[in-house]
Formats: sequence, structure tokens, C-alpha cells
Amino acid sequence: MSKFALIILILCYLISSSPYAKTIEELTQECIFTTIKTADKKQTLQQVEDFCQQQVLEAELGQIEIGAISKRIMQERKSEFNPFVITPHKMNYILPATLTDNINAQAYSEVSEWAENFKDIEAKFQISMKVPLTTSGILKKGDHLYFAFTLESWWQVYTEDISRPFRETNYQPEFFYITPIDWHPLGGNAGVIVGVEHQSNGRSQLLSRSWNRVYLDFIFEKNNFALSFRPWYRLSEDIKEDALDPNGDDNPDINKYMGHFELGLVYSLSKRYDFSVKLRENFAQHNGAIEIGFTFPLWGKLKGYAQYFNGYGESLIDYNHKQQRFGIGFALTEIL
Repeated sequence: MSKFALIILILCYLISSSPYAKTIEELTQECIFTTIKTADKKQTLQQVEDFCQQQVLEAELGQIEIGAISKRIMQERKSEFNPFVITPHKMNYILPATLTDNINAQAYSEVSEWAENFKDIEAKFQISMKVPLTTSGILKKGDHLYFAFTLESWWQVYTEDISRPFRETNYQPEFFYITPIDWHPLGGNAGVIVGVEHQSNGRSQLLSRSWNRVYLDFIFEKNNFALSFRPWYRLSEDIKEDALDPNGDDNPDINKYMGHFELGLVYSLSKRYDFSVKLRENFAQHNGAIEIGFTFPLWGKLKGYAQYFNGYGESLIDYNHKQQRFGIGFALTEIL
């Protein structure tokens, strides 16, 4: 049995052993009914609901001050078991136009028609969602187990000579466990995520790229600021005897370029503008990457999104390819 399969079995055991308790939504409704009886008649129902959401979250997660991540968790848990609601995981966005200074044509040398006709401008989008696997605490109050799936794609929509192919698509399923911890540095809140994930591009032979990782993510929040430090360990695979062998490691040197950790920072300004930074680094080879994101209001609930990337590993096919890319488009969900 592989390490990846063993970890999945352990996670499934945790799911089956979790006790039943009231959901966040049920606790909030009870608080609302109780508060309405004694509340000032000048208070609106929305004010009462906001008050109860904060009270329940503080009791559930044991926090001294509610930050941006906690508020998001609260909103998600109100509807995450609604069969008509899809809960976002990572950010969802569409960038109709992204421009790179160094398209990776070399990786497609075996598909000469593609490599010769790729354009530096293409579309990019990301769709990410998660599903809760537990309704209550597993090991402690406020913890939860999730399954998530993220799809990220780069689309050569402007290359009509080769029928506008999807140049690269990355698929990333994962299981993760999230729990608050009773530590409040600088008056903020902290939590830990432990997960296992698979990432691949769904290709075969020379274009195939994939890896499996276990990771530990330390989360810190204070007001509208959040920080994530996410080291990982790659699960080993068998060495390929031949490059065309469908079994074995497609990219044995991926850690040299993708590094061993990711540092993320997010800041929300007046709930209108969000700034994000992601950093990766391999200190031995000095390979890494930086991604900067910025959302801004357009009209109604629609937000614009600009993204800048510089370094290795924007996608799996580009894991050992360095480039700069800038794109602009629309944010379908908030960064925080």
C-alpha cells in the first residue's frame, strides 16, 4: 500500500469516528431566538444576526478577536451543508488575458505544431471548491475535515491556427484537517491545517507531470491581515526506467524548482481592495517564485483581479521553466 493511500485511509477513519453535535447554523439560530427576546427594539435583525454569529464563532473557536479568516469560516459554515451551495476553497477567478515574457514551447517539442504556434498571450482561470466531511469536532472543539478540489487552466484562446487548445490544466484533489489553536500572538488568532494532496496535469508520456504531498499549514490572522506558512514533504515515487514508461516519477527534480514551502500574506483594505502575496523558495538552488494579486471593485458585487507572477512553477508543465506573467480579469470569489 502506498503512503498516499495509507493517509487517505486514516482520514476516512477520522470521518467515521467524529461525534455528532449541533452545527454552527443551528447554534446561531438558537442565539438569534434568545437575543430577540431581550434585544433593543431599535436593533435590526441583521444586527442581531451579526452579533450572534460572532458570539457563536468565539465560543466555537475559542478566539479573543474575530479576524478575516474566522469571519469567512463563519459565513461558509452557515451554508456548507446546503445542497444548493458550492463552497469555495482557494480563490476562483477568470483572467481573459495574461501575457508572459517566455512561453514554454520547449516542453511541447514533441508536438511541433503546438510549439511553433503558441502565443505569449493566453487566458487563465481557476475553479476551486471544498466539501465538509464532518459536522462537528473530531479531536477538539472547532476542528473540521474537508475534501477539496482545485482546477487551474491555461488556455491558448487566441491561437486560432491550432484550434485554440488548452495548453495546460492542473488538477488538485486534497483532504485536509483544520483546527484552531489556543495561541494568540500579538492579539490575533492562530490555527493549523494538516493535509495530503495530489496534483497532476492529466497528460501521458513526455507531457505528464504529477506529485503527491503532505503539508502542514500554520495560519495567523489579525483583523484584516492573514499569514500562512505552508511547508510540505513530497511523497516518493518509483524511478522511471524509460522516459515513455507510464509508471514512475514524471518529474524527480521538482523540489529543486518548487521548493519545500510557501509563504502567503493577505491584507484587505476597507473590504474593497485585497492584496495577496505568495512566495516559494529553495534555498539550496535559489529557485523560487512570487505571485502578487490585487482585487478591486467594478460594479455591484463584481470585482476586478490583477495577477503578477515571476519565477518557476506557475504550472506543473512549467515547474522547471522561469517566466514573468501578468494577467487581468475578474474575481469570482474573495481572496479572504
